[in-house]
Amino acid sequence: MDVLIGYGGIAVFLVVLLVVLQRTKGSADFSEYATAGRSFGPVFSAMAFVNTWLPGTIFIAFAGYAASAGAIGFYFVAYSILAVVFMFLLAKPVHEWGRRFDLRTQADLLGLRYGCTKVRVIAAVIGTIASFPWVVLGMQSLTLVFEYLSFGTVSAAWAVLIGIGVLVARQWWTVRLGARGLVISDFVQGVVAYLFGTVLILGLLTWLLTNGHGFGEVQPAFFTLPGPGSVDGPLYLFSLIATGALGGWCWPDIFVRLFASNSTKSIKRAAVMATPLLVIFGCSLCLLAVAASTLPGVADAPDEVWFLTASVGGPLVLTLAGVCVLAATMGNVGANLQALGAQIANDVVGVARGTRVEDPRWGKVAVGVLTLLAGAVAVATTNVLSSGMVALAQVSYQGIVQLAPTVFLGIFWRRGNATAACAAMVLGFATACVLQLLFPIAIPVLGGMTSGVAALAVNLAVYVAVSYLKPADEDERRRVDELFDSLHTPERITR
Repeated sequence: MDVLIGYGGIAVFLVVLLVVLQRTKGSADFSEYATAGRSFGPVFSAMAFVNTWLPGTIFIAFAGYAASAGAIGFYFVAYSILAVVFMFLLAKPVHEWGRRFDLRTQADLLGLRYGCTKVRVIAAVIGTIASFPWVVLGMQSLTLVFEYLSFGTVSAAWAVLIGIGVLVARQWWTVRLGARGLVISDFVQGVVAYLFGTVLILGLLTWLLTNGHGFGEVQPAFFTLPGPGSVDGPLYLFSLIATGALGGWCWPDIFVRLFASNSTKSIKRAAVMATPLLVIFGCSLCLLAVAASTLPGVADAPDEVWFLTASVGGPLVLTLAGVCVLAATMGNVGANLQALGAQIANDVVGVARGTRVEDPRWGKVAVGVLTLLAGAVAVATTNVLSSGMVALAQVSYQGIVQLAPTVFLGIFWRRGNATAACAAMVLGFATACVLQLLFPIAIPVLGGMTSGVAALAVNLAVYVAVSYLKPADEDERRRVDELFDSLHTPERITR
């Protein structure tokens, strides 16, 4: 009977979501497929950002980190708020350039800014390499959902296959509808994962605090942060927050959310709306994880803290907890696949063909191929999750932030040029990968700095040095000046 409640709850959620998606119209051309026609207002834009920003593993790995390490687990809340600040600052240049020049992807914008297809292709390749492992891990993260909601009737081996199968099947609508379908589904999934999820978190937290699992019972070490003399080093926490905040807008699926809004004002209002949701949800989840660290079994399996806590409420509460994870995972995986598919079609295939992609079928094919490939890799690597794929994902997170100087300085500083961007991205990404393999957690000699931040320092130095030592020619400077000046004039200039 319990398994009917668990799997039945998932089925009801999926049916509601698919009914909504079936009522969503398709895309007439590639631009609409990639950007949803730049048609959404602040409410949909805010939820699309949150549902893309917070993956399903927020309930698993991030909550598990807080359950095992304490206060440092709140770091994702800090970098999320900083990311919202960057969203506010990026709103005008990204949206205006996107609208004026029909930009479809992050790499497309960088190609315009630097006037160079090499920059465009390098950014697209780095974004794809860095993001793909997270698609695979997102598919595998549903193992706990289908295992717990089976109430012992489905093994872990079958649970991972069911989770992957559900996500692969769900991507049919991502392939068919593109960004418009994603934004609409993000609203439904976001309401379930983060609004209903917050209510569930607060209810479970209340139960914990009134049943002998208050913060007074938690280990004192949980309320300390790494500093001078600590094992992790004084720069470890700073590195985590800096990597998250700067790297956030380097992920292709996050960046493209700026193109889906109907105006700069909508993006800024979306940032304001997203802030309290991120703060309340994030802090509540971390507080729940810290308080639940005293529950039996959590110390041995901290990544299961969300499910172990929800289990105290019986099958119905556990089912709701599982649906929250499923909704969050769908948003992140779907956004990744759609953004990567659009980027491959627009910025790799399009460049190789020497023509601008206009047919949405190119995007649909790319998303479909990526979905099948990710599903196959997810199945093939289920037994090496704790070693190969997780290590690769860690490298990718430190690697994606290496786009930051090219993105941020390119958007806010006129002097940066294509040579600087190419050199910085390639050297930064290579340095991050090497350092991550040598120092998976932090670099002791650098005070606990992570590989991504250390490589970012090299990256930034190269970008600035090359920009000054090998400046752009007069024609390129004039083009860049016109591009920046276009933000303050209604006139349209040629690409």
